[in-house]
Amino acid sequence: MSLRPRSLATRLAVAAAGGAVAVTTLAAAPALASDGGNEHPRVYKGKVTAKSGLFLRDRPMRGSRVVRHEPYGKVVHIHCKIRGGDVHGNNHWYLLTDGTWAWGSAHYISTIGKVPHWC
Repeated sequence: MSLRPRSLATRLAVAAAGGAVAVTTLAAAPALASDGGNEHPRVYKGKVTAKSGLFLRDRPMRGSRVVRHEPYGKVVHIHCKIRGGDVHGNNHWYLLTDGTWAWGSAHYISTIGKVPHWC
């Protein structure tokens, strides 16, 4: 059996998929930690404030791939926050945990209760 060299596109796709798995695994790790100490709540909440709804993305930047869409007024679950791409002067992004891990710009999400901790 001969092995053909992979095309550049195939190699990039494999690398991207591996990176996504690594990021998802690393992001999920804190959620699996025990409650001992209760330093941070497991989940924070926020409400989508974008009138036309909010596109959630696979990375914390406006040009990244859209994972899903949440409607105006939807209450979302926030795991943590990070600095990412600027959206109208706000560079904070929230990692949301509603069904899939996805990033939403903090410019369009109003927190309910405590402000999320840093990732």
